[in-house]
Amino acid sequence: MARLLHGQHLIISGGLGDIGRAVTLLLAAQGAAVTLSDLRSQAEAEPHVAALRAQHVAARYDQVDVSDAEAVQRWVNAVADGPLGAPSLVVPNAAVVTVQPVLELSLDRWSRELSINLTGAFALAQAAAHRLVQMRRSGRIVFIGSWAGHRPHQSLAAYCVAKAGLRMLMRQLALELADHDILVNEVAPGYVDAGLSGQLFARNHGARDRSIAQVPVHRLSEAADVAREVLHFCDPATRYHTGAVSLMDGGLSLLSGAKP
Repeated sequence: MARLLHGQHLIISGGLGDIGRAVTLLLAAQGAAVTLSDLRSQAEAEPHVAALRAQHVAARYDQVDVSDAEAVQRWVNAVADGPLGAPSLVVPNAAVVTVQPVLELSLDRWSRELSINLTGAFALAQAAAHRLVQMRRSGRIVFIGSWAGHRPHQSLAAYCVAKAGLRMLMRQLALELADHDILVNEVAPGYVDAGLSGQLFARNHGARDRSIAQVPVHRLSEAADVAREVLHFCDPATRYHTGAVSLMDGGLSLLSGAKP
């Protein structure tokens, strides 16, 4: 039985984080070849790459700092010119978060966070889209955004601004790439019991329980939930969604801004 994404090639940044791992494993299970990047060494990435290859797909790992736009461009070109060819599924996922009051946030920290969360996402999406357009191939770009992209959060200024910019970037690319049959969408999680939220929970005693109590559905999402939404936008049968946001926040956005 043919797998859903057979013949497709996924490229994803932040591929060794909780959400990145979940996305790569799920899309590989559906037949996609996988190229992932992160800041960790090749040795640290090897167990995950082996898990991907165990699903009988090709997998490649590269150490890339997405805040370096030229490095991202070189990475995409090297991948596209390699044996796996140009990626048709693009997931800009790398992100960091700074929890700090806006009056204490340094310009360096602000710039670093936007360079990763927003500019790095742009660099990957643009470089991959260029190759698809040159080859006259269709594709999908799925940004990993956040419900924080449309609601302010206490002490998360840089993160909220970056995710708000990411949403407009997604819509702009969706408009400009539609003629090329490149569909661009966003998955916007709320509190995930993994990834950046998970890191905040680990550093702040009681934060996880407080977050569960705050979410209207009284539970957190998992990295696998985010991966399933990414798969939905990558599904060849999802042909009419572009410029869309899959807001999976358990109703958080129906409330006032939350404290981390």
